[in-house]
Amino acid sequence: MPGMTPEMIQMLASYGPIVLMAVVFYVLLYRPQKKEQKLRAEMLNNLKKGDRVITAGGMYGTIVSLDAKKVTLKVAEKIEIDFLRTAVQNPQSTGKKD
Repeated sequence: MPGMTPEMIQMLASYGPIVLMAVVFYVLLYRPQKKEQKLRAEMLNNLKKGDRVITAGGMYGTIVSLDAKKVTLKVAEKIEIDFLRTAVQNPQSTGKKD
């Protein structure tokens, strides 16, 4: 390359490990975390009345109503509890085999 002095090449080579660390950080940490956040947001947006879910605290229930921030779960006969929508951890598996 014209105009590249040995000092410039050495300086660029010294940035190599830093760039490599940034790429590894992105591939191993940032990208999978963003993918997981996207899946969780999609799951929360797709909640509907009648879904069986598990909350972050381990409470099992069936959704009887929901709005933008709140979910009401029926946890037993005549017992309904309000939770934040973000407290829903997972849909409850039905145990059925297809």
